Amino acid sequence: MLMMQKEVHNLFEKFQVSSNIIKGERQALDPGFIPDRLPHREKEAEQIAGILAPALDGKRPSNIIIFGKPGVGKTSVVRFVEREASRIIDTRFNLKMKIVDINCGVVDSSYGVLLSIGNALLGDWEDKLPFTGWPLDKMFNVVNERITNFGGIVIVVMDEIDRLVRKSGDSVIYQLLRINETSSKGKISIVGISNDLRFTDYLDPRVKSRLIEETIVFHPYNATQIYDILRDRSLFSGILESIDDSSIRLCAAIAAQDQGDARRAIDLLRISVEIAEMKQFSKITDDIIYEAKQKLERDIVSETISTLPLHSKLTLLSAVLMDDIKKGSKTTMGEVYDLYSKAAQRIGVSSLTPRRIADIVGELSNLGILESQVQSFGRYGRTTMISVNYDPGRIKEILMNDEMIGILQDVKPSQKSLTES
Repeated sequence: MLMMQKEVHNLFEKFQVSSNIIKGERQALDPGFIPDRLPHREKEAEQIAGILAPALDGKRPSNIIIFGKPGVGKTSVVRFVEREASRIIDTRFNLKMKIVDINCGVVDSSYGVLLSIGNALLGDWEDKLPFTGWPLDKMFNVVNERITNFGGIVIVVMDEIDRLVRKSGDSVIYQLLRINETSSKGKISIVGISNDLRFTDYLDPRVKSRLIEETIVFHPYNATQIYDILRDRSLFSGILESIDDSSIRLCAAIAAQDQGDARRAIDLLRISVEIAEMKQFSKITDDIIYEAKQKLERDIVSETISTLPLHSKLTLLSAVLMDDIKKGSKTTMGEVYDLYSKAAQRIGVSSLTPRRIADIVGELSNLGILESQVQSFGRYGRTTMISVNYDPGRIKEILMNDEMIGILQDVKPSQKSLTES
């Protein structure tokens, strides 16, 4: 008896159809895509270019610190200016100018910063610097030597520079800027990009006086400006025929409500296209936009929680565990701090002060993950009451993916803390 042979299909076959929505460049729907024009950021681009222009004549330009909330175009504008500068550098063979990009959200140590600069200035006869193992002073001396040997202008773009300073201090910035005072050949300028308007408060006065030469503040986009950006992206990607103008405006309005975040607007448009393609629709409707909004919000919360610093994760976990114990009732700051201290001790890290944990609770409240409110108890004083704003089970699931947090599954508050509440 012959057995019927099953027809085998590849898992990806049904997705291997040409898009009937995208008729241009798909990468135009990526927030990192740098288009040939930047609507409503022309002024900022010209301002940055004007400050950096002396480098094209072999003169050190001023350092620039760029401030602004996430999604207001800071990194895109700097990359746009870099691309324009690179086109000139490529045509002038005698021009000694080098741009080094460092994402301090990833490279957040002094060693890593020096490694990135040193390897970017690698000569034909030189070896790459080791990923680890050298003393910092040796690494700095080699970087200093390479800048001197280069003999031109090195512009170091440090995205999320505030994260580097908070984690590793500002000593590497001080060392780099000191090169301008000791070297007669190579010079260095820093372009720092920060989401934190208080970034300069973290700096040593010696660093601040050298670093803060020019400052530029990017203000949030409004709905009309975001609409113009999305329409441009729709044009570059070739989806204009597949989306109504009203749906583009809906994307813009949703993003404008979220502090004028153009990155979120572009993500929303991209996910809407992906949903329409998966469902094999030929049109992006408002319903698809709303579906994409729900999906994007889930992704944003997951990304936000998973990238929190360790003590923020411990604080959030403590609030979530207390929420579970108290069956959704509000928790006091004291209860959260008690459990946080036990969790920190369990994984072998020193606890932060109650005041710092209160600041972290405030930061998590600003992100919308927690809600905190000061409540008065008359002559018994006041305390901060904390509740969880997002699905506690989902938060716990995300946190448990962290190896250090994963061992805290069964951590419990002291009985004293519970009876006091």
